[in-house]
Amino acid sequence: MAFKALLSIVSIAAALQSANAALTRRVACPDGINTATNAACCALFPIRDDIVNNLFHNQCAEEAHESLRLTFHDAVAFSPSAAARGEFAGGGADGSIVNFAETETNFHANLGTDEIVALQKPIIARHNISAADFIQFAGALALTQCPGAPQVSFLLGRKDGTQAAPDGLVPEPFDTVDKILARMLDVGFQDFEVVWLLSAHTIAAADRVDDTIPRTPFDSTPEIFDTQFFIETQLRGTAFPGVGGVQGEVESPLRGEMRLQSDHLIARDTRTACEWQSFTNDQGKFVETFPDVFNRLAVLGVDQSTLVDCSELIPQPPPLPASSRPHFPAGKTAVDVEQACAETPFPSFPTDPGPATSVAPV
Repeated sequence: MAFKALLSIVSIAAALQSANAALTRRVACPDGINTATNAACCALFPIRDDIVNNLFHNQCAEEAHESLRLTFHDAVAFSPSAAARGEFAGGGADGSIVNFAETETNFHANLGTDEIVALQKPIIARHNISAADFIQFAGALALTQCPGAPQVSFLLGRKDGTQAAPDGLVPEPFDTVDKILARMLDVGFQDFEVVWLLSAHTIAAADRVDDTIPRTPFDSTPEIFDTQFFIETQLRGTAFPGVGGVQGEVESPLRGEMRLQSDHLIARDTRTACEWQSFTNDQGKFVETFPDVFNRLAVLGVDQSTLVDCSELIPQPPPLPASSRPHFPAGKTAVDVEQACAETPFPSFPTDPGPATSVAPV
């Protein structure tokens, strides 16, 4: 009797394994080189190569940073609450920032996106892919160029929007925290999840906040996806990297580093300060949090039932360099921290040796 029961269990396990194998059976792609779990994903292999080699040049540099930024600016231009009132409220991740670039890239919140749109357009034209899909695919691949970044998903099948999104839906760096959190809640992100999304600023830079200093990074390590952005945003600002007095900017702690007013305030707001601080010494938290919010952002306004999972085309990003560790930049110590989380003390970090850290443009 026991043997029959064991045999039954073994048979069920074998059946499940066979079923799983059937579900993951791969198809040969027309290029004769690649295989995929869904034939629809085959078309993405040459597009991936084109993006990585000819747009990013295999680097976590400006083009990768800006492609990641574009995913947000396209997708967040969507308002379910306005749609419920019968108003046109944007199409979300619908490619409108590319297809109606003359309109949307001139919105104040989108200034500077015209450059990456201009670089992406010829690649889109070379391939059979919607602008909506291309933006999110390029953003997911951008992360794979940056050591320490988490791996995200990619779903294929978005349709391009038929009109430009309305202005005023993309948060501005000079908006109040209340306004930013309300705007993000409208598209489904809680206060703490806004902090998760802002992890992207660890490899970001500002082009048009201060026009005199384009490509100014938000932290001292813009080439890697590490926790320095969260540490350095918590340090007391001492000077502006450029002319100063620009709307949406506050003083930063390091020469050559830009600090957005919105980042400064969210890092110190009682609703978000402790979540912000929790990232300062927890690299692993990126893996737990950023894919969740990125993947949800990438399908805002999209009928997900029509999409095909092609996540297998998104490689695992490289790990951080062995020498990378959370630290205070040279010249800074714990006394420079503006403690904002009332629940736990700010973590202790070593200070880098040498002269005071300065940050170069990307």
